[in-house]
Amino acid sequence: MIVMKFGGTSVEDSKAIDRVVKIVRERIESQPVVVVSAMAKVTDQLLTIGKAAGNGDRENAIDLARSLRERHYAAAGELLSTGVFSEFHSELESDFDSLDELLRGIAAVGELTPRTMDNVMSFGERISSKMVTAAFSARGLNATHVDSRECIITDNTHSKALPLFDEINPLLHKTVRPLLDHARIPVMGGYIGATREGVTTTIGRGGSDFTAAIIGAGLDAERIEIWTDVDGMMTTDPGICKEARRIKSISFEEAAELAYFGAKVLHPATLLPAIQKNIPVYVLNSRNPKSEGTRISARAPSSKNIFKAIAAKKRITIVDVVATRMLMAHGFLKSIFDVFDRHKCPVDMVSTSEVSVSLTVDSNEAIPAIAADLQKLADVKYEGRKAIVCLVGENIRGTRGIAAKVFGAIPNMNVRMISQGASEINISFVIEEDDVPEAIQSLHKAFFSETDPEIFGEVLGK
Repeated sequence: MIVMKFGGTSVEDSKAIDRVVKIVRERIESQPVVVVSAMAKVTDQLLTIGKAAGNGDRENAIDLARSLRERHYAAAGELLSTGVFSEFHSELESDFDSLDELLRGIAAVGELTPRTMDNVMSFGERISSKMVTAAFSARGLNATHVDSRECIITDNTHSKALPLFDEINPLLHKTVRPLLDHARIPVMGGYIGATREGVTTTIGRGGSDFTAAIIGAGLDAERIEIWTDVDGMMTTDPGICKEARRIKSISFEEAAELAYFGAKVLHPATLLPAIQKNIPVYVLNSRNPKSEGTRISARAPSSKNIFKAIAAKKRITIVDVVATRMLMAHGFLKSIFDVFDRHKCPVDMVSTSEVSVSLTVDSNEAIPAIAADLQKLADVKYEGRKAIVCLVGENIRGTRGIAAKVFGAIPNMNVRMISQGASEINISFVIEEDDVPEAIQSLHKAFFSETDPEIFGEVLGK
């Protein structure tokens, strides 16, 4: 069996869903499980709606929800015949009535808790998965909707819930496997789960990819397909560099590094269940299904190029902690990291000298509070609007003079921090956010002017 995940742009309207039907029909013999995201931009709209209700603006929240209702009605009307639409319309109406009731309750209380927000945010996937199931059935595919909350059991860390794999896997075999055995196509919403008590949770933005990998690992899938709106992973962001090329094959380790450091095609946690089960992941384009996409596997073929790709992670803040007397004292570094841990703020890069520690973190509203706590230990200053540029490739191992080539390609850049990952497959450095386009273009020209045809495909748009 295989798992096929379709992102928001792949189910954004009736035409997109029709494309999904054709793609899935061609893979019937592979016993697909289909995972779908909410329709494009719906998750962002639900976030806005939930905040409006939490601020007591009931009328605005209900108006915004009405526009979502109408969009889904329109898409369903175009997808389904009159008789099927009439039946599905009542189910759709019931879901949106439940959302309206929830919003009225939030507005009345005037408080939006993480638990309640998860409930609001879950409606996108809950409704899109039902609509895709109805579209499949109307076109002759034997599809069955499966509420992901029956299988994806998580802890109660709302908005970023952690899957409980030991409980998920038996439920997948109980709920999903029998459908496959009876030639049915299970259709599930990504991103959502539930606690043991049945309380709705979400596993973080971009979590539909993660859901697909969890299901694939739990059912020992032959492969996991991530269907999006690009032809696969690219050597860099084509919006910055027009000469970006498709990567045909890349290792799990390389892809995970790129995902963490800004590559937008995959959710950073997506690959973890697949890595553990050694299941290949394919990144494919639902708008161009003939493209071979990118294959991500435990071992990728050797490349003649040093690097596989360049990624940039923006909205980074550098935090400098200076303590001339305490730096080398026992437990001092632990005290620093304990502060970040208390604020649940992950650290990307770390650099130390005799008198200071520099760290990079995602810019967020917690930075002033983190700095205030750090000031109890030492002098602190922080600067935002920075970016991490990361070059990834397994050929870094054992190749001499790479750093000189990298920084020789950007001689006029003000580089603040430099790090070579413990995995020895990435070189990262921090620059001003505004310098990212120039840096990416210069580095891409230096390292990808000539590419190994076994590993790299066509330039985007050619």
